[in-house]
Amino acid sequence: MKIKTAMLCVLLQVVVLMPIKSFAGSDFEAFYGHFVGSSASEDSTQVQKRDIDVTIKPYKRGFNITWSTVTHRTGKQPKKSAFSINFRLSGRENVFGSAMGKDKFGNEIPLDPLKGNPYVWAIIDGKTMTVNSLLVLEDGGYEIQTYERTLIDGGMSLEFSRVRNGDVLKEITSKLRRVE
Repeated sequence: MKIKTAMLCVLLQVVVLMPIKSFAGSDFEAFYGHFVGSSASEDSTQVQKRDIDVTIKPYKRGFNITWSTVTHRTGKQPKKSAFSINFRLSGRENVFGSAMGKDKFGNEIPLDPLKGNPYVWAIIDGKTMTVNSLLVLEDGGYEIQTYERTLIDGGMSLEFSRVRNGDVLKEITSKLRRVE
């Protein structure tokens, strides 16, 4: 019985203390702030201009990213899309899992891509925060959207890509300025 109790204590230390160590060493606080900018991209029929707004703020033992894009299309009404995702420690240094759903115990968990939901995670590598969103398509193929946000003087650069089954569908780059 004493051996089982000792093993349980060691396991609890690994599970509980490891994320605390990872939390203390994370640099996501440098990304906190509000950033705005615009971009232009071209497809086969037109140039699309976008207004981009990104806010990164604290969330429990992680952070929240809220972003919106307003796409201006020739001859059409502007199209707005907005997202807000909480990220929490994953137990791996500088890798954060999304907290978009809840399990049966109320714990925040990532969504299930096999149920048609996006699986989202973030990685911080130096001055770059990369957010990936993986979708499993109806036919079993995949789509992955990647947002690379790199801190630069006065703001951040943004590189977005959308890839479906290995084919690049869209790439957008922008410079965002930090605002109060």
